[in-house]
Amino acid sequence: MARPLVAIVGRPNVGKSMLFNKLVGQRLSIVEDTPGVTRDRLYASSEWRGRSFDLVDTGGIEPSTDSEILLFMREQAQIAIDAATVIVLVTDIRTGVTAADQDVATMLQRSRKPVVLAVNKADSTGAPDPTLYEFYSLGLGDPIAVSAVHGHGTGDLLDACFEYFPEEDEEEAEDDVIHVAVIGKPNVGKSSLINRILGEKRVIVSDVAGTTRDAVDTPFENQYGKYVFIDTAGIRRKSKVEERVEKFSVMRAQLAIERADVCLILIDGRDGVTDQDTKIAGLAHEAGKASIIVVNKWDLVEKETGTLEKMRKDVMRDLSFMSYAPVLFISAVTGQRTEKLFELINYVNDQSSMRITTGMLNNVLADAQMRVQPPTDKGRRLKIYYMTQTGIKPPCFVIFCNSRELFHFSYQRYIENQIRSVFGLEGTPIHLVIRQKGEQE
Repeated sequence: MARPLVAIVGRPNVGKSMLFNKLVGQRLSIVEDTPGVTRDRLYASSEWRGRSFDLVDTGGIEPSTDSEILLFMREQAQIAIDAATVIVLVTDIRTGVTAADQDVATMLQRSRKPVVLAVNKADSTGAPDPTLYEFYSLGLGDPIAVSAVHGHGTGDLLDACFEYFPEEDEEEAEDDVIHVAVIGKPNVGKSSLINRILGEKRVIVSDVAGTTRDAVDTPFENQYGKYVFIDTAGIRRKSKVEERVEKFSVMRAQLAIERADVCLILIDGRDGVTDQDTKIAGLAHEAGKASIIVVNKWDLVEKETGTLEKMRKDVMRDLSFMSYAPVLFISAVTGQRTEKLFELINYVNDQSSMRITTGMLNNVLADAQMRVQPPTDKGRRLKIYYMTQTGIKPPCFVIFCNSRELFHFSYQRYIENQIRSVFGLEGTPIHLVIRQKGEQE
């Protein structure tokens, strides 16, 4: 059985995201006083009374609205409600019960799901605010006063949710789950690709660049394995990042890269590799993440003989620092070649998790030194004693030598290429650490 899912819903600007962050214990959801900041569903895991469960934060529900984005937000919230084990309706004690609260409460009652009523912004301690009793009028049972800022009442809130959790089954280990971050500049088709993979309207898709603000986690399982897809906000040039919310989104995309096992770097096939694409790919490379370069919107590119191979060469030239990454040409809209993504994701994840014995590494090292002698400087020759692997994701190798200064970058690159020629390690960067004789490990 899947873990219980708690959906946090409510009208805009009642503090849903702040409460979500408090319950999760980290700042995952963007918190800003501007209504409508959280647009998509944002998932995270938490634990209470020894029981693991998932939380989902949603965009504010506007029951009656003509705004396209607000309609999208309501649709996303409805999907979260449909999937939830229990729903937390967040209201605001400072405003009292509003007509929008009444509308949302009615909508939740129709869902026939268990609902826990949280009255947020009850920041003072002591006797309860008399306004709290107004919320009985929503017909959702006892209101629970909470403070998302200070954490007051969150234990009572989680206790109330816990009562609706089904009996705990044996939970499957999640070691085999691959976390995949979908990254790229705005409007390159990240959300469309997620929706194509999942077969549902999971994240907001709009021609307006920048509609995805949060990094959104979505569990998914098929015949290829178990995955969590992270749809990130498009990373803009810094000069164009003017709103504080956009700055948060860039930070969130970078954090998504850190949390991922594999990064899908989306490029618009019509534009080719731009400077911004290079910078985004650099973030994944520097973070040491296994990566696949995905050229999207290939259905919109005018083709002639050799178009694909020419584009492949152009991509590898412009992203030469990621020559290890495979390139796949797809169309998220038509589904062209999207099925091949799963095999590639599994492959590069396995490559980045590869462990190589010290004996095999040193055989490669000895052979490499016989082919090309280590460099010399002023009569001193570099002596390499041995090499060993110390980590994975990315594969990390420590090489012990007599002088770090003599171990020029060009020879390090040569050793790396020799390792790749023997063991593959396709799709993943390699981290070489050079240690001088006498240094502590």
